[in-house]
Amino acid sequence: MAQKKAVVLVSGGLDSTTVLAIARSEGYVCYSMSFDYGQRHSSELLAAERTAKALGAVEHKVIKLDLRSIGGSALTDDAIDVPEEETGGIPVTYVPARNTVFLSIALGWAEVLGCDDIFIGVNAVDFSGYPDCRPEYIAAYEAMANLATRAGAEGNKLHIRTPLIHLSKAEIVQLGIKLGVDYSLTVSCYQANNQGEACGKCDSCRLRKQGFVQAGIADPTRYQH
Repeated sequence: MAQKKAVVLVSGGLDSTTVLAIARSEGYVCYSMSFDYGQRHSSELLAAERTAKALGAVEHKVIKLDLRSIGGSALTDDAIDVPEEETGGIPVTYVPARNTVFLSIALGWAEVLGCDDIFIGVNAVDFSGYPDCRPEYIAAYEAMANLATRAGAEGNKLHIRTPLIHLSKAEIVQLGIKLGVDYSLTVSCYQANNQGEACGKCDSCRLRKQGFVQAGIADPTRYQH
């Protein structure tokens, strides 16, 4: 019997690395995909390559996009500072339409590979408030995917898998440790340096640090001094 295949979106961060470990533990042959979209640093892309290799992805693809050309986010426009204190509402680190763009390219690859499942590490509990991380968005995207593809039109249902969507950061960390994830390989910081060292101040760093504390697990993150 042919093994089931999945496309897994990986950023090099804590959540998506955990999702790759989950997909592997469920018996999927994993094809991982990252995006060089004009983000502030490339150390997360190097982390994505490391984690994909460590967790046995059979192929890792990096897609180059230029979201910097439209800007609108602190991650794609150097004129917008990354906040180092908690803010209200949707933060300036939100990248317009990012998950829709990423999922669409993953959807195309899934069709080419004959995959029924796309995994993405969105979370609606300990997260920054991004609208494209909500369960209703994922449900709407999955419905669209099944209308927009040959696979869906021929009755081969596609699934957008979000195993972390209702978990706290601490629960994600604990699950990853059980699955053998080495979080020292990951980079979550919005403004990490070229060595992958985290600032310790941005929203992503704050949520990550809090997750390790609440999980009762030593934080392996390397911080800038």
